[in-house]
Amino acid sequence: MGSVIIAGCNTEKTTESNNEKVVVTTTISQIADAVENIGGEHVEVQSLMGPGIDPHLYKAKQSDIGKLQAADIIFYNGLHLEGKMLEIFEKMDAEKPTYAIADSIPKQQLRKDAADETAMDPHVWFDIDLWKTALVQVTEGLIEIDPNNKEAYEKNAEQYFTKLDELKEYAEAEMAKIPERQKVLVTAHDAFNYFGAKYHLEVMGLQGLSTDSEYGLRDVQNLVDTLVDRNIKAVFVESSISEKSINAVIEGAKDKNHQVEIGGELYSDAMGEEGTEEGTYIGMYKHNVDTIVEALK
Repeated sequence: MGSVIIAGCNTEKTTESNNEKVVVTTTISQIADAVENIGGEHVEVQSLMGPGIDPHLYKAKQSDIGKLQAADIIFYNGLHLEGKMLEIFEKMDAEKPTYAIADSIPKQQLRKDAADETAMDPHVWFDIDLWKTALVQVTEGLIEIDPNNKEAYEKNAEQYFTKLDELKEYAEAEMAKIPERQKVLVTAHDAFNYFGAKYHLEVMGLQGLSTDSEYGLRDVQNLVDTLVDRNIKAVFVESSISEKSINAVIEGAKDKNHQVEIGGELYSDAMGEEGTEEGTYIGMYKHNVDTIVEALK
């Protein structure tokens, strides 16, 4: 395991062997997947939050502290996505390179929380262009701590970004198949605003940007009224959130003689199981696109 020596601004990794890998700890698996693609054979990556984990509500376990302390470098999303871990990241930042990668995105490109103008939407990975901007921070962070492998990191990043550009083209072509009047995405919480803005979808979430926010009977009823008034036939569940809230909406619509079906399960704050296509960022994104298009077109 490598160690980091911090003296002034010097954060370069020092190892006993040139073959030793950079140990990276991330929060969400979207970041871990990117680090694995950009770091390649030169990194060892561990993610704190796996499939089905809600980062808004996540509290660090003792084993997580061990993983953070063992890391040479830490990447997390920021913008209060991991809201209950901020104090831990502040402490880690004093000990080793710790990056909130979404903070590298120019503020004017971020979306504000409709309920709180001072808060920014943290779900930036749903805008592929913004995600690439955040991943530049990953590339630069790896180069800073391991400059000997600078060329490898830059080459890997270039190749990965090409794949992300292809993903963007695929998503644009597929989402264009949805008729304009059907372009309404109803989910449990507001994770898809960047996605909606990118592909001209109107997005409605029962909860706010964070699943930590409460929803009540009036919120359910307002959403039910919208579904009935606009004859919306499909809503979507999320892999990291209980179906309870969306089921309440479906039942409410049923009481008004309006049939609403679950259009499928989307990956919002967490990806799929490791080793599956949906366990990668590109596979997760494609799954969401295909699921939405199939239900709404």
